[in-house]
Amino acid sequence: MRLWTMAVAGLGGAALALSLSTLTANAQESDWEKKPYIIEDGKVDYGTYNGYRRYHNTCHVCHGPDALGSSFAPSLKDSLKTMSYTDFLEVVTNGRQAKGAANQDSVMPSFAENGDVMLYIDHIYAYLKARSDDAVGRGRPERLPPEEDVVFQEWKESQ
Repeated sequence: MRLWTMAVAGLGGAALALSLSTLTANAQESDWEKKPYIIEDGKVDYGTYNGYRRYHNTCHVCHGPDALGSSFAPSLKDSLKTMSYTDFLEVVTNGRQAKGAANQDSVMPSFAENGDVMLYIDHIYAYLKARSDDAVGRGRPERLPPEEDVVFQEWKESQ
């Protein structure tokens, strides 16, 4: 009986440890969603900088420079104040059709097959979230030196 109790207690401990690691991972992901960028002395991390580049390569055509919107599409600077990462990913991946001002159709195409967008979607989100939080101003942001940039170091190690 004692062996059974120890085995159950051991499994309970493993389940508790697994639950705690899941909670920690979820908390870290939640923190990332709220602030997916790093800014030190006005300089942004590699991901945010790359997000700026990717945004201005593709997204700005409709959503305007610096994510301020245009006559074709809304300001993403404003949209990301209330839009979650999951919702952002859903819209970028699958597109969206909605009624805009004056009851006109508004269509955002799917970018699911666009590697320049989907491979860097986290970077684009980081840039837009930094713009939304007023952490990054208009124009090209300055970038942290690579040796001081943990995001760049992680990327470099993954290559």
